[in-house]
Amino acid sequence: MSEPASINARIIEGLYCEALVLSDEVRDSFALNGRIDEIGQAEDLARVALSCEGLRTTTRMMHAIAWLLNHRAFFLGELSEFQLRRHGRLSPDLQGSDRANVDLLPDQLRRLAAETERFYARLLRLDREWRRTHLNSPNAIARLRERLANQARG
Repeated sequence: MSEPASINARIIEGLYCEALVLSDEVRDSFALNGRIDEIGQAEDLARVALSCEGLRTTTRMMHAIAWLLNHRAFFLGELSEFQLRRHGRLSPDLQGSDRANVDLLPDQLRRLAAETERFYARLLRLDREWRRTHLNSPNAIARLRERLANQARG
C-alpha cells in the first residue's frame, strides 16, 4: 500500500473548491420552495424527511468547509499549528443520514446525501492521518523537557 498524501495547501485548495461546489448543489437541491407540491401522497412524512436530511446534509458540508477554512488559514500563516490542532478538528461523531428518511427522498437527493457523506469521510481520513503522523513527533513540551534533561546531564 502506498504512503498517504500529507495535507498540503494544494490538496486543501482542491478540496475547498470541491466543497463549495457540493455545498451549492446541496443548497439548491434541498430548497423547500416549490418542492412540497412535488412530494405526493405521504406529504407530511416526506416533508419531515426532506427537512431533516436537508439539515443533516447542510450541517455536514458546513463542518467540512469550516475544517477546510482552518487549514487554509494555517497554510496562509494565519493560524499556528497549535491553533489548528486545538480548533481545527473535524467531528467524527457527526451523524450520517437516516436511511428511513433517505428512502423517502427522490433519487437526486439520495445521491447528493451519499456524496456529502463520502466527501466528509475523505476529510475525516485526512484529518485522522494528519493527527496520527504528527502525534508521533514530540510536541514542544516534550522537546523542552528533553533539552532540559540533556543540559542537566551535561
